[in-house]
Amino acid sequence: MYFENTGIENTVMELNLLDDLMKKNGLIRAGQWDYERVTYDKKYEIKEGTYYLRVFGFTKDGDVGAHEGNITLLKPVIGKHYYPHGVEYGEDEVFPNHLLKSCEQTLTALKADLKAFEINA
Repeated sequence: MYFENTGIENTVMELNLLDDLMKKNGLIRAGQWDYERVTYDKKYEIKEGTYYLRVFGFTKDGDVGAHEGNITLLKPVIGKHYYPHGVEYGEDEVFPNHLLKSCEQTLTALKADLKAFEINA
């Protein structure tokens, strides 16, 4: 399920600063990257299962592996993890209201942090 109109999508941010701001809000990049793309995750382990709030991004002008470049963020998404298959984002998934509320709070705080440092693309 995508979160619409968060104000995060299309934000452009320098990679190292973005890593710091994401981490401050509980979203970790860890090993989810390649040379042009990044994925930041916030893991929720609740009684209904394991869920991930994810924010994807890409660069047109840098190299994530070299820790350089400006990242353009995409729409945040929430998915449910199914072992051993992975994370599902489909329309058939049901997400608890308390989980969605927590994700929205995280995204609101993240938006405020990003706005202070955004690069005008």
